[in-house]
Amino acid sequence: MSHIINENTVEGPGAMTPGVPLEQPKLKGRQRLLKGLQRISSSPSLALMGRSTSTRYNGGGRGSMSCMSLASPVPNLGHSSNSSYSSDLSVPLSAPFSTAPTSVVGTPVPDMGCLDLLSRTRSVENEKIEWGGRTPATASLPSYLGLSSTLPSRVSTPSMGRVVDDYFSLPHAQSKPRPSRPSFDFWGEMPYEIRVRILQSLKPRQIVRCSAVSKRWYDMCFDGQLWAILNASEFYKDIPSETLIKILTSAGPFVRDLNLRGCVQMRDYWGTESQKITDACRNLETFSIEGCRIDRNSVHYFLLRNPRLVSINLSGLSTLNNSAMKIIAQNCPRLEYLDVSWCAHVDTKGLNRVVQSCPRLRDLRAGEVRGFNDRQFLLELFKRNTLERLLLSHCTDFDDDALLTLIQGQDPEIDVLTDRAVVPPRTFKHLDFSRCRGLSNKSIKCLAHNTPNLVGLRLSQCSSLSDDAVAGILETAPLLTHLDLEELDLTNSALTALAKSPCAMRLRHLNVSYCENLGDTGMLPVIKACSSLTNLEMDNTRVSDLALTEAAAQVRERNRLAAAGNENGRPKQGLHLVVYDCQNVTWTGVREVLSRNAEFFRRAQNSPAPVYPKDIISLKCFYGYQPTVNEHTKRVLKGELARATLLERKWAEYMVATEEAGAQGSGWRRRRRRAREAERVHADEQDEVRGGRRRARSGGCAVM
Repeated sequence: MSHIINENTVEGPGAMTPGVPLEQPKLKGRQRLLKGLQRISSSPSLALMGRSTSTRYNGGGRGSMSCMSLASPVPNLGHSSNSSYSSDLSVPLSAPFSTAPTSVVGTPVPDMGCLDLLSRTRSVENEKIEWGGRTPATASLPSYLGLSSTLPSRVSTPSMGRVVDDYFSLPHAQSKPRPSRPSFDFWGEMPYEIRVRILQSLKPRQIVRCSAVSKRWYDMCFDGQLWAILNASEFYKDIPSETLIKILTSAGPFVRDLNLRGCVQMRDYWGTESQKITDACRNLETFSIEGCRIDRNSVHYFLLRNPRLVSINLSGLSTLNNSAMKIIAQNCPRLEYLDVSWCAHVDTKGLNRVVQSCPRLRDLRAGEVRGFNDRQFLLELFKRNTLERLLLSHCTDFDDDALLTLIQGQDPEIDVLTDRAVVPPRTFKHLDFSRCRGLSNKSIKCLAHNTPNLVGLRLSQCSSLSDDAVAGILETAPLLTHLDLEELDLTNSALTALAKSPCAMRLRHLNVSYCENLGDTGMLPVIKACSSLTNLEMDNTRVSDLALTEAAAQVRERNRLAAAGNENGRPKQGLHLVVYDCQNVTWTGVREVLSRNAEFFRRAQNSPAPVYPKDIISLKCFYGYQPTVNEHTKRVLKGELARATLLERKWAEYMVATEEAGAQGSGWRRRRRRAREAERVHADEQDEVRGGRRRARSGGCAVM
C-alpha cells in the first residue's frame, strides 16, 4: 500500500492556487539559512563522496537529518506524484558530474519563479528503512545539537501523508541562565574588631571624614575604642568644635588620655556642654588642658569625676586657684605628674596639700608660682624626698635659704672633716632653677655630693653664679647629660673642669650662650672629650673657626668608628651647632663644616663601594651665610653629595671674589669684575636650587 503526500497541500493560514506563478520573496534570517543549506545539499559534489539515497526519517530512532529534511515543500506543478521531480530538474545540471539518484530537488533554474520553496513535502511510499546493525542512509546529527531520540510528529488530514519536522522547524531552545553570584559585602562580613583595628591606623581627621559615608560608618567612627588616646592638640584646627564635642561625649567612657592643649575654639561651649562632657569622661588617667580657655567650674568637674588621674597639666590657666589644688589633694591620690606653671593664682599653700596627699608625686612643675620661700612647704618636700623632677623656672621667691632647706633640711648635722651636711642623698634627677635671681654660689654648692642621680641641670640667667658653683656639681654628677649654663659669668676654667669630669662621656646637651668670657681655650677640650654631644650652643662667645674645625673632625671620627657605614647615602643630623653672633667665626670655618658634611670615604682598600657619612653637623651661623648652609644641608640629607659639593665650591669662589673686591690697592677693577662674575654664578646656582629657570646671558659682542 502506498501513501502519498500531496505536493499541492500547503500548511499555513491559507492555501495557494496551483499553477499560478508567484514572485519569489526575498528571504531573511532563518529562511535564508534554510535556503543556503538546500543549495549545499543539492550540490553534485555529494555524489562523489559516495552518499547513498536518503531514506525517510524515523522519529523513533537516533536523531538524523537528511538533505530533504532541510527543504521546504513545493507546490505541484503538474507532475506525477510518483515520479521524482528532481530527476526532471537536476538532469541538465548534474549530468556532467554525477548520475547518482537523489531525493532532493535540484537547484531551480533562474527562470523557475513559480516554485514555492517555503512549503515542501515528500513521498514516503515504499521507502526502505535500513536499521538493525546496518549503517543508516542519512548522516547522523551532531551530538552537540542535543535532539531527543523521540521527536513529536505532526499528523495531517487522511488525504495527506505524515509531515516530517526537521531540526530547524523546532522552537529555539534558550540556554539556561548562569546563576548570579551572590553579592559579597567585604567590609560588612569582616569581624568588627578587625574593622576597628583598621580605622585605628587612620589619623583623627581621616576618621572624622569617614563618618560621613553612612550611618553604619558614623556609629563605627565614633566608637570609643578608636579614641582611647585623644590628643586634640594635633588636629583641633582641622575639625569643628561640634565634632570634637561629639567625640568627647560618645567616646568618653573609653578615653584614657585626654589632651585638649590649645583648643581655644571650645571657649563658647564649656558653659553649656561641660556637664555633659564631664559626665562621659570618667575614666581619665592623663588630663592636659594647657592654654585652653576653660572656666574654673569645668576644670573642677573633670577633677572630681576622675579619681584615677595620674598626670595633670594645668599650665597657663589664669582662672585656677588653690581650690583646684584642694580637689586634687582630696580626689587624686594616684597623682604622679602635676604642672601648674604660669597659674598666677596658685601658690605653695595649695601645692603643700597636694604633696601631703599624693605620696606618688614624682614630677612637679611650678614655674612662676609664688610662695617658694615658704619654709613649711620646703620641709615637707625634704621629708618626702620622692620628687625626681622639680622645675621652678622664674620663681623670684626661691632664694638661697629656700634651696638650702630643700636640699639639707633645717639645722642639719655638719661633718667636721668635709664641712658638709650629713643628710640622705636627694632623689632629684632634673632641676630647673633658671632665672631664679636670688640664687648664688653659696646655695648652688650644696647640690654637690647631695644629688648623685642628677641627669639634667638648668641654671641659665642666674647672673650671680660663677665657676666655683659649677665645678663642684660636675665632679659629683657622673650621670649628667643636659647642662644649661646660659648667660653665666663663666671662664675657660669651668669648661676645662667639664672636660675632665666623669660626666664628659655622657654629656649630650650643653648651652654656654652669652658666656662672653669663653673661647677656644676652654671649648676645644670640651669638644674633644664630650664625644656624645648632639647639641652645642655657644653663640655670643669668643670661639673661632678652630672650634668648628674641631667639631667637624670629631663628627668625622664618629663616622669612621661606626660599626656599620651609611651605604644608602642618606645621613642624619648628629650634632647641632649654634655659633651666630660670634665675631671670630668666619666663612672659612663654615666652609670646613660644609666640606666635611659632604665627604665620603672608603672603609678598607678592597671596599667595593664608598661609605657615606652617617652623622653630619647642622649649623646655625651668621644670617648672611645661613641660606647657603641650609641648602647645602638639605642636599646632604637627601644623599646628593655631588650637588652639595658643587654648591660649597661655588659659594667659596663667591666669598673669595667678594673679599678681593673689597681690598684696596692695584688691580681693584679686576677684583671687582671677578666678584661680579662669582656673584652671577652663585645666583645661577641658587636659581637652579629653587627650581626656577636660569636667565640666559650672552657672552658679549665678539668684535668689541
